[in-house]
Amino acid sequence: MKKENDVVLGVLGGSGVYKMPESQIIQEHEIKTPFGKPSDNIIELQIQNRPVFFLPRHGQGHRLLPSEIPVKANIYALKSLGITNLLAISACGIMHEHINPGDMIVPDQIFDRTKGNRPSTFFGAGIVGHVGFADPFCNKLRSHIIEAIKIENMTFFDGGTYICMEGPQFSTRAESNFYRKTVNASVIGMTALPEAKLAREAELCYAMLAMGTDFDCWHEEADDVNIETVLKVMNKNTNNAHKIILQLAKSLPRSTHCTCQQSAKNAILTNPKIIPKETREALNLLYGKYLN
Repeated sequence: MKKENDVVLGVLGGSGVYKMPESQIIQEHEIKTPFGKPSDNIIELQIQNRPVFFLPRHGQGHRLLPSEIPVKANIYALKSLGITNLLAISACGIMHEHINPGDMIVPDQIFDRTKGNRPSTFFGAGIVGHVGFADPFCNKLRSHIIEAIKIENMTFFDGGTYICMEGPQFSTRAESNFYRKTVNASVIGMTALPEAKLAREAELCYAMLAMGTDFDCWHEEADDVNIETVLKVMNKNTNNAHKIILQLAKSLPRSTHCTCQQSAKNAILTNPKIIPKETREALNLLYGKYLN
């Protein structure tokens, strides 16, 4: 039985990420949440004598656009299985000359360029809450990811800003140059938000392994972004992701205390007595300890 401070690792990534060597599929979890169904069933593997839970972010077969991902259901479903530490694996465009396709980036900031049509909070419907988001990635989990990369002797970059764009189209050249000059972004992708916001509200330790796949179109001497180039590098990166996950399963402590896991402790402003019954029931998994 899971204890309060036990560390349980979850992985959000491509549908091929969970097909790992040195692992055994224990079961598939089909979970219904108050926010609908997650992207797919959650696969439970046994790795390094610990359970690791995998959820293909876009669904198996990659059938969901970034804006179609049911992020609230995904985060809720993972939380319901006892996940405490969530590794997000993301293929990204490269925004700096010194980063090359195949390099690993562990960002420490996010800049939001989505269009606002992605539900990004569990609050609402009669409950108001505000969590801190100044540092959107858990630094403890980031440090464990970096150590795993070092053990595998891969080229990586510690820190940097992830631009989250709406998609599904790639950037224009004007947009790409704007992000480089004004935000000094390291990588660009389409899925970190609202994923990181909802993970924080769910009191999960959340961090990202960003895998550079190609130079974004600012780099006029490189080929413009195309899906063939991206997929070729992504296939190579999958093997690297497997190695890092294996190292994380080995090196993550079995128990921990982290401020991420209490991020909603003083966030709720609404008097619990006036929160609608339906809202309380839907959010009991996340905030019951603060509302009861």
